[in-house]
Amino acid sequence: MSDPHHHHEHSHEGDPHAHAESPAPATNEMDDVGSNALSEALKSSFLIVKFVMVGLVILFFASGLFTVPSQQKAIILRFGKPVGTGAEQLLGAGLHWSFPYPIDEVVRIPVGELQRVTSTIGWYATTPEMEASKSEQPPGPSLNPMMDGYTITGDGNVIHVRITTSYRIADPLIYLLNFVNASNVLQKVVDSSLIHVSSQFKVDEVLTQDKVGFQEKLMARIRQEANAKGLGITIEQGEVQIIPPRYLKGFFDQAFSADIERRKTNEVARAYASRILSTASGEANAILNNAQTDRNRLMQSVAAEADYFLNQLPHYLADKTLFTTRLQSEALGRALTNVQDKIFLPSRFDGKPRELRLQLGREPKLLGNQNPDATGGGSK
Repeated sequence: MSDPHHHHEHSHEGDPHAHAESPAPATNEMDDVGSNALSEALKSSFLIVKFVMVGLVILFFASGLFTVPSQQKAIILRFGKPVGTGAEQLLGAGLHWSFPYPIDEVVRIPVGELQRVTSTIGWYATTPEMEASKSEQPPGPSLNPMMDGYTITGDGNVIHVRITTSYRIADPLIYLLNFVNASNVLQKVVDSSLIHVSSQFKVDEVLTQDKVGFQEKLMARIRQEANAKGLGITIEQGEVQIIPPRYLKGFFDQAFSADIERRKTNEVARAYASRILSTASGEANAILNNAQTDRNRLMQSVAAEADYFLNQLPHYLADKTLFTTRLQSEALGRALTNVQDKIFLPSRFDGKPRELRLQLGREPKLLGNQNPDATGGGSK
C-alpha cells in the first residue's frame, strides 16, 4: 500500500502552480467583505433613491398649486377638456390646485382687464417701432395694395382708417370654450365692419362733415356683429383714426382749405341774412303794432259814436225839431269858437230870408292899444 500523503505530494511534483493555490482562504474572505460593502452601498443608494423619489413626487404634486389674481378667472383643462360643469368650471381669485402639466393645463382669463383689438386692414404699411419713434416711410407715387391697407367710401374714394376697439370679457366660459381664439374673431368683426360702414359714407363726410356720425355708426356695427356671434364680451369704446391717402395729401389740403373758405363765406352770408331778417321783422312788427293801435282806436271811436247816436235816438224821437235845433246850436258853437266876427240872422216872421250886406275892404279893427303909425297903417 502506498501512503496517501506521500502520494499527494508526489502528484504535485513538477507542477509550477502548486504553490499558487495555497492562499485560497484569504481570497474568499476578501470577496465576502467586498460583497458586504457593495450590499451596504446598494442599500444606502436605494434608500437615497427612495427619498429622492418621494421628494420628486411631493414636488410634482406641489407644483400643481397656483393662485388666481383678483382681476382674473381661471379654468382647468384636463387633457384638453374643462374640469367641472357649469359655473364650477370657473375658478375665482385665491389659491387652487391641479395636476401638473401635461395632465392639467390652467388657463387664466383677464375678466377685469381692458382688452384691445386694433384693425389695420384700412391703414397704410407701418410698424410699431416706426410709430413709437414717430417716423414713417415716405409715401410713394401711388397706393400699393400689396403693402398698404385701405377702404373705399360710397363715392369711390380711397381713405385710410384704423380703429382700436376696447372690450371686457363678460362671460369667460363662452369666451374661452366656444371659440379657439375669440380675440381673432373680434378682429375679423372689426375689419368687416370697417369696410361695410366706409361704403355707406362719402369721403367728405368721413374726413370732415360727419366724422362723428361715421365713428358712431362704426361702433354700433361692431357691437351688433359681436353680439350676433355671441363672443361673451362687452364693447367699451373705439379710437378711430382717419386720413386721406398720403400721396394725395396736398390735394386734400387744398380741398379742405376751399371748404373752410366756403364755410366762412356761408357763415358771413347767414349772419348778414339773419341781421336783415331781424331788421325787417322788427319793422314789420312795428307796422303791425301801429296798425293794430290805429285799428283799436278807430274801432273805439266808431263804437263811441255808435253809442252816442244810440243814446240820442230817444231824444230825436221825442222832439225832432228841438233835437235838430240843439244839434245846430252845438255845431255852430264849435264852428264859431275861434271866429272874430259873428253875425246871426234869425228867421223873419213872414218866412222870407233876411238880406245880409257886408262892407268889403274895410279896415280891420286894431287889437288892444296898438299905434296905427307904428305899423305904417291908418286911414286916409
